[in-house]
Amino acid sequence: MTDKKIIAVVGATGAQGGGLVRAILADLDGGFAVRALTRDADSDKARALKELGAEVVAVDVDDSASLEHAFQGAHGAYCVTFYWEHFSPEKELAQAQSMASAARRAGLAHVIWSTLEDTRNWVPLGDERMPTLLDKYNVPHFDAKGEANQWFSAAGVPTTFLLTSFYWDNLIHFGMGPKPGPDGQLVFTLPMGDRKLPGIAAEDIGKCAYGIFKRGRDQIGRTVGIAGEHLTGEQMAAALGAALGQEVHYTAITPEQYRALAFPGADDLGNMFQFKHDFEAEFCGARSLATSHALNTELQTFAQWLALNKHRIPIE
Repeated sequence: MTDKKIIAVVGATGAQGGGLVRAILADLDGGFAVRALTRDADSDKARALKELGAEVVAVDVDDSASLEHAFQGAHGAYCVTFYWEHFSPEKELAQAQSMASAARRAGLAHVIWSTLEDTRNWVPLGDERMPTLLDKYNVPHFDAKGEANQWFSAAGVPTTFLLTSFYWDNLIHFGMGPKPGPDGQLVFTLPMGDRKLPGIAAEDIGKCAYGIFKRGRDQIGRTVGIAGEHLTGEQMAAALGAALGQEVHYTAITPEQYRALAFPGADDLGNMFQFKHDFEAEFCGARSLATSHALNTELQTFAQWLALNKHRIPIE
């Protein structure tokens, strides 16, 4: 273990971090070891990672000193924030700054920062196409991550900026899967019109990140976008229908209709889907399927992911 390069993984019990932890542990001859960083080292998920062979360390991502201590002796780190825990872009910015500062002081050789586009570079604030949220954002959970890129660059941290895609796992955990309509037939609803939505299995994000760490120095300073497939709503509905064994109809609603849905963050997600719709070429173009496959030879298609997970999608 001592001769292996240690990767410290922030959010190790989450979707992205957990996938990376498991990818490293599964590659016994890969030359890397993993330090799983989590707020609660005694949680069931943390204990499960420890049983798999991970070093589990408690960390406070709001405390740069705590992060620096957790990064000490590591070769690299995977840095990620979880907006949906607190709904605060300012908190995300502060956490990213803490991670960048801690990475610099710990002398890490390679950091992956899980980021997203700052949509304000495409849609200026006040543009009538999209409502401004929280006074200074279009898509708060995108914009803050994109804005936070500066902290890693300014700190001189050797960083790969990783652009992720829509988790297909959202169909399980966030109620985005098909639902019965008034006639009982399943309906899959997205505000994407006929445009393509880059998507990926959450587990594959971690595997792609591991591919970046294995490639090493040639990835530093690069922005790398990943996706499993780029699919239209019609294509996703057809795949869902084939997997579930019953017809699934695609309904394309407007971003305005989506923003009006009664759940926390609907306005943020409505703006997000509008951005992906309006700037399809740029958004898909930034997420190369060829690059994703090269980083992760086990990359799943949507149909493959559905074959493994269809029983977990609530459709009531």
